[in-house]
Amino acid sequence: MDRKSPSVLRHLADVQPELWWLDSDPLEPESHSALIGEVGADLCVVGAGYTGLWTALLAKERDPSRHVVVIEQHETGAGASGRNGGFCSYSLTHGFNNGARRFPDEIEQIERLGRENLNGIEDTIARYGIACDWERTGELRAALAPWQMREMEQEAARRNALGDHVEVLSAEEIRARVNSPTYLGGIYDPDGTALVDPARLVWGLERACLDLGVEIHENSRVEWIEDVDDAMRVHTPYGAVTAPRVALATNVFPSLVRSVRKYIVPVWDYQLVTEPLSAEQMARIGWGGREGVADAGNRFHYYRLTSDGSIVFGGWDAIYNFRGRVRREYEFNAETYATLASHFLTTFPQLSDVRFTHAWGGAIDTCTRFSPFWGTAHGGKVAYVLGYTGLGVGATRFGAATLLDLLDGLDTERTRLAMVRRRPLPFPPEPLRWLLIRITQAAIRRADEHEGRRNAWLRLLDLLGVGFDS
Repeated sequence: MDRKSPSVLRHLADVQPELWWLDSDPLEPESHSALIGEVGADLCVVGAGYTGLWTALLAKERDPSRHVVVIEQHETGAGASGRNGGFCSYSLTHGFNNGARRFPDEIEQIERLGRENLNGIEDTIARYGIACDWERTGELRAALAPWQMREMEQEAARRNALGDHVEVLSAEEIRARVNSPTYLGGIYDPDGTALVDPARLVWGLERACLDLGVEIHENSRVEWIEDVDDAMRVHTPYGAVTAPRVALATNVFPSLVRSVRKYIVPVWDYQLVTEPLSAEQMARIGWGGREGVADAGNRFHYYRLTSDGSIVFGGWDAIYNFRGRVRREYEFNAETYATLASHFLTTFPQLSDVRFTHAWGGAIDTCTRFSPFWGTAHGGKVAYVLGYTGLGVGATRFGAATLLDLLDGLDTERTRLAMVRRRPLPFPPEPLRWLLIRITQAAIRRADEHEGRRNAWLRLLDLLGVGFDS
């Protein structure tokens, strides 16, 4: 379907460049004052997204007497934590296949830890009464081409051999769940994915932190960190925090440890939201189980129902801007929205009367292994975790727990993982970085168009342990 045709563009006539999750939600908490003057703390957390808030919450749960201060440059959840698609996956490695390729000796252990982590998120939501529309619906992955179906059958066999319960579905079976003429089959994971309102989750974690005595300061951009004897001093425009331990949860923004910046690039991802579907429109597509859905190409879409019956539809384009700039103007991309609208109508041609109401984009902290990595600096007084590559809603809790283990000098099952001990390969400097990313993206497009066959360039990246998948 031509993305620029009037039959497509009319669906975007009323779209607003706003985050659907943040649109007039009464649960949004009051703002917090900027940091003024100098304060002391036992732990300073830089960044008030999922990683930062999980770090603060887990730190207080481990030691209620610990004085924890969180510093945020904008407002809580302003980055990826408040603008994602609301999928919370058990996977710590951006999917089973990615983890099995990179950590074959640990994948069974990593899979178990991922399931335990997802259960831990669910327990926390229940314990603190977080109203975030948590739904343990599971996930469907749909094959749109025969080669995708073959790969998913192999994946299901490997996962089930490790004790998973993944179900392979025929075209008829998956269309009975969600009715799209594009589906050739798929797999269903009944308990490895939950749906969640991402903004309400971040606000709920914020409230839980405040209830435990965490101090949060917004609109306080950290300008630099200073090593001062047995502590670190975290400097903001109007003040500073001095603490013996600092946790960096800066996601896609430039790390305060400069040597880490070469491991991360910001890749922009975009989403559309439809108006709420009527009962008659819902009947056309089924979807009674409310599962999260993703298709199985290297370039893929993800989509889900919201609490009011709208559809969030995102993915496909992954845009890297020269020099990795993170700018507000990149959050709206009319060309990508037209592409998404066209793909939505191909997926659900029976919804040709639906209009989109919201559209937005956000930057993903991407590393070369497509899964988070950890490290320490300043003699162990500073620790960081980065590189979730778009699958951090669930993995950030594990990332935060491991971050605290490193700061506290603990020898745990988490810190002994090669996934935690090893770093990914760094990206080359510009302009080579931009050129190689563009070459790789073109190769991935060709692979999707030629039954998944990876050319010599992609095979070389696989050999080097890079192996981009999207």
